[in-house]
Amino acid sequence: MMPEADLTHCRTAITKGSYSFHAASRLLPARVRDPALALYAFCRLADDEVDLNTEKTSAVLRLRDRLDMVYRGTPWDAPADRAFAAVINTYEMPRTLPEALLEGLAWDGMARRYETLRDLRAYSARVASTVGVMMCVIMGIRDEHALARACDLGVAMQLTNIARDVGEDARAGRLYLPTQMMQEAGIDPERFLAHPEMTPALRGLIRRLLAEADRLYYRSEPGIAWLPVPVQPGIYAARHIYAGIGHAIARRDYNSLHYRAFTTRGQKLGWLGLAILRTGWSAVMPSSAVLYAKPLEEVAFLVEAAARRTPESKSRAETVCAALAQLEAQDRLGHKLKHAAE
Repeated sequence: MMPEADLTHCRTAITKGSYSFHAASRLLPARVRDPALALYAFCRLADDEVDLNTEKTSAVLRLRDRLDMVYRGTPWDAPADRAFAAVINTYEMPRTLPEALLEGLAWDGMARRYETLRDLRAYSARVASTVGVMMCVIMGIRDEHALARACDLGVAMQLTNIARDVGEDARAGRLYLPTQMMQEAGIDPERFLAHPEMTPALRGLIRRLLAEADRLYYRSEPGIAWLPVPVQPGIYAARHIYAGIGHAIARRDYNSLHYRAFTTRGQKLGWLGLAILRTGWSAVMPSSAVLYAKPLEEVAFLVEAAARRTPESKSRAETVCAALAQLEAQDRLGHKLKHAAE
């Protein structure tokens, strides 16, 4: 059981940190909403630890230690950690899933660049699809087709976030746009970071990211219809609210360098109503064949882990450890160079 005080803390953290999820979560039944709030609170904590910390390496390594403690059943004495430990224990959450999230955060810590759209999907799988798959586990969904569609939704949401935050990221020295796509469009990545400039080529690149997101939003919908009926409105709402961010970017002529797109409270309420209608429509319509589309290659390991078709993968754990070791080595090198310069 999750202490009420810990759940209240998680609810407050999400209210302040993720307006879109908070709006969508209001349509979830309590039996799903409460563990989902705990899950999102821990993921938000992890993301903020890396994103807002100048010492990103130490932040990721602290998260590794905290995750170890959660899986040992001795979480840090903090509300988000205790609540997440309760979720792990109650729903037998495969460790591969939060470890994949940690791997994505390690990539952030290394300021990793992504050359192709496929590379960017691999990153999105780790920092976003992991959350969708863990939500499925909470709902008792282990069907591989439904899990694959949840991964589609996660990648779509992350691509939307990346398209929205182009300007914010560039000003912070971060780059998530695929570098090969930039070069093909005539945009030099280093020059862009030094002097971010809105150009027709950049608008076209942002449009391409959002087109890929829309493709994956479409692929995700049959998976939502596969979920238990009480949870469908909340997930449909999340799908439409995030897609709405993409539409807001389009209305600004894909200029997310100078404007950060947002959706209004009225729009969110409209999408919440649409989500309820979509749930009723799904109940009387036959399943779409899109449900059975093969999972994206970049998310297949998440689907396999959550579907319990294979035991926890030793090779996956080794991959995560390798990413963390690389991050540590990079940090040590940085300190040595700093001391040498002094």
